Amino acid sequence: MCLPFRSCSVALRIVTTVLLAATVPAPASALGLSLPAAAADAGPPLSAEARQVADWVAGSQDNRGLPYIIVDKANARLFLYAADGALRAAVPTLLGAAFGDDSVPGIGSRKLAAIRPAERTTPAGRFAATLGHDSSGEDLLWVDYDTAIALHRASDRKPGLSSQSRVDRLETPTKADNRASHGCIGVATAFYDDFVRPAFGAGGIVYVLPETRSVTAEFNIPTPASAAGD
Repeated sequence: MCLPFRSCSVALRIVTTVLLAATVPAPASALGLSLPAAAADAGPPLSAEARQVADWVAGSQDNRGLPYIIVDKANARLFLYAADGALRAAVPTLLGAAFGDDSVPGIGSRKLAAIRPAERTTPAGRFAATLGHDSSGEDLLWVDYDTAIALHRASDRKPGLSSQSRVDRLETPTKADNRASHGCIGVATAFYDDFVRPAFGAGGIVYVLPETRSVTAEFNIPTPASAAGD
């Protein structure tokens, strides 16, 4: 986790696959990232749950004209969308080491060493996210300030938090080793710098998909049956 009043662990080198629409500016190409013309049709497909949320956001305009991110915890994937609903990028992500969708009350004020393994969850939900800084002055995207959950550059700078390098975890083809943080969402430095920071300059929305309940219940998405009854 990343706490407002204590050091936050963040920084990493380039990640695996970044997908861009043709309208995205070119800086990422200089970093050797893959830039197919149609982001929405390239790379690993969205899971059924991620697709359901993406379709609902686009159809209902729940993002309120802001860029948004969908975090698929079950598959350790992150999808970044422009304000108009166009998919801009899809990358692997690091997540809380513990399985679950809720934060322990008061966890945002605890020191990292006081957070037990079973409490290291990435909470599910819809969050109004804003750029900010940790106590060391490093920039990050605050997802839920009260519970100290942020999206930031993954890093190996803080020793002892995991036995396997965070950089290595992002670069492996499996999702099995992506549960490594105290709750924060970790991404590659290149992705954060070239996509997250520019896109969220005026804020945005982060949707973190649940893993213990349905996305329909989590986001109050109307079902065909409920829509027919209205």
